[in-house]
Amino acid sequence: MVFAAWWVSHLLNLIVLGLGLLLMLVVLIQRGKGGGLAGAFGGVGGSSPFGSRAADQFVRVTLWLAGVWVLVIMIHVKVVKYDISEQENRPMIGKTN
Repeated sequence: MVFAAWWVSHLLNLIVLGLGLLLMLVVLIQRGKGGGLAGAFGGVGGSSPFGSRAADQFVRVTLWLAGVWVLVIMIHVKVVKYDISEQENRPMIGKTN
């Protein structure tokens, strides 16, 4: 049985992109520790629209999302590596040696 990994690779690409966008959104929502870059552009660096207790939750969510993101990338590398090795072992139709 030949396992077609190309569709799994495309699905994992979409998951990685979605998780990356979600991770960026969560990071941008977080309250800055100092003035940082937000203060340089005239923004308020020390306030959060969700309150002070929400900052701890956003840190946890960020760490979990980053961990899942890395895990999905590692799985994606294994799937692509398997697909490449299967393509190399597959006999080519019309190939003359």
